[in-house]
Amino acid sequence: MSLAVQRLAALSGALAVGAGAYGAHGFRRSDRDDYLKELYSTANTYHFYHSLALLGASRCRKPALAGGILLAGMGCFCGPLYHQALTSDPSFSKLAPVGGVLFIVGWLAMAL
Repeated sequence: MSLAVQRLAALSGALAVGAGAYGAHGFRRSDRDDYLKELYSTANTYHFYHSLALLGASRCRKPALAGGILLAGMGCFCGPLYHQALTSDPSFSKLAPVGGVLFIVGWLAMAL
């Protein structure tokens, strides 16, 4: 199972690089307000950090558990921030705190 988590980490990292490139070369040049640009940057930063955390999760005692929780955290935290930054629609923003809690639980799951 740890190989699957490593592969997910690699895919997530590749997506984070692509999103970062878009943020640096496309999104930032647009006429979007600074708050939306900050949301995008925050989403991308946490996306990168937790892609790296997935690599660590692949080496822990319960890689599927820790990796699954971290992935859920990325979806619930980064997803709504990316969505709001790109569409100006805050309808999913209430998921972000859930994602933050999942990040914490994911890091703790790696300690098991």
